[in-house]
Amino acid sequence: MSKEIIINHTHHETRVAVMENGSLTELHHEREQEQRFVGNIYKGKVLKVLPGMESVFIDIGSDRAAFLHIDDILPGEGLTEGKKIIDRKEKQSIEKMLKEGNSVLVQVSKGPIGTKGARITNHISIPGRNLVCMPGSTTIGVSRQISDEEERDRLKKIVNRLRPEESGFIIRTVAENRTEEDLHSDINYLVSLWEDILENYRNAEPPALLHSDLNVIFRTIRDLFSRDVKKLVV
Repeated sequence: MSKEIIINHTHHETRVAVMENGSLTELHHEREQEQRFVGNIYKGKVLKVLPGMESVFIDIGSDRAAFLHIDDILPGEGLTEGKKIIDRKEKQSIEKMLKEGNSVLVQVSKGPIGTKGARITNHISIPGRNLVCMPGSTTIGVSRQISDEEERDRLKKIVNRLRPEESGFIIRTVAENRTEEDLHSDINYLVSLWEDILENYRNAEPPALLHSDLNVIFRTIRDLFSRDVKKLVV
């Protein structure tokens, strides 16, 4: 398979096209005047609890309040004032988990549309080159595009041996045939980044941006550039 990545950048917009065997397979664009939200991690402040909807509105510093549903709160524990707020072993209502004025660590999963604010989650995921770190999870997943069962098993064993107990990981497609050293380096980087985010959370006054994802050009290099890319055109 012959793959090409074409990047077009102007003062107003950046476009990235992925071509496979001469056909367009992916197209990404990002306008300069549009602030990127998806993937950003914030220390938010609870504005309003909606018991009937099992949801809360959170101030993350944007024009419109963000929306957090009970299903998007990490089972086990979450962060509000640095304390445990959730015990999902027993069924709890949203008003028992969060109160107005609480601080919460959240990540934007869907950007604002029209009059609606961003959709946010307490299930944090931090992407790296070969892995995606999921703090608070114990899951180890492997990209479906890695089809060889022996390779899938090898990667899972390496990551399981190297990962901290309190973090899960998704093994990305580009990790196929990577060495243990490559994976260890990615784990160390992502764990260090997560520790920095937590430190920023403890010191920040809400609402506060704790971490923002890369722009579309650097995300493309991180996520799509692999051995089968024959040409990169800018």
